[in-house]
Amino acid sequence: MTDLHNILIVTAVEGEKEAVEKGLEGDARFTVIAGGAGIASSASRTAKELGKRRFDLVLNMGIGGGFRGKAEIGATVIGCRSVAADLGAETADGFVAIESLGFGTSSYACDPETLEKLQRAIPGAVTGDVLTLSTVTGSAATADHLAQSYPDAVCEAMEGFGAAAAAEAFSVPFAEVRTISNPVGPRDREAWKIKEAFVGLTEAGAKLKEVF
Repeated sequence: MTDLHNILIVTAVEGEKEAVEKGLEGDARFTVIAGGAGIASSASRTAKELGKRRFDLVLNMGIGGGFRGKAEIGATVIGCRSVAADLGAETADGFVAIESLGFGTSSYACDPETLEKLQRAIPGAVTGDVLTLSTVTGSAATADHLAQSYPDAVCEAMEGFGAAAAAEAFSVPFAEVRTISNPVGPRDREAWKIKEAFVGLTEAGAKLKEVF
């Protein structure tokens, strides 16, 4: 994967898309789309683009919530894995991941070569698992439970696993990059730093030109 000429970047919303494009400054190697919020929208829109032409890499980029003590507001996160943290079944003994049910996988590893390049380009970034959730965490109890269940998790968002699943279906390498706008836990919109996280996405977008 030395020479990458066609890279698909999937964000959730237009604000994220515009922030990333600002950093890319029109670099023709990158196609950026706003795939919509949630796993299903991200998977379907990513698959639609991959069905049009060949891409060398899929990047899911956007803002997200950071786990306290691991990825604070303003941090940039590089995913090692995209994990569908609520994909499975509830039992009397607690949550059971889909692997234990024999129905598939709840995680996709990010491409190791891309991960290494991103780490070199963004040396201050936090590296760890990014959880994909259909319901964003809104309580300290859920935040603590997720942190205990997924000790390598540094961030939560809503799209990464979907984009990763589409990339896997088309045998295209995948990676995920997030900037942190808020802590995982009780929702306090007044304390969120969305504009600052968008600035972080622009800075990350600029780094991509150097990475590839």
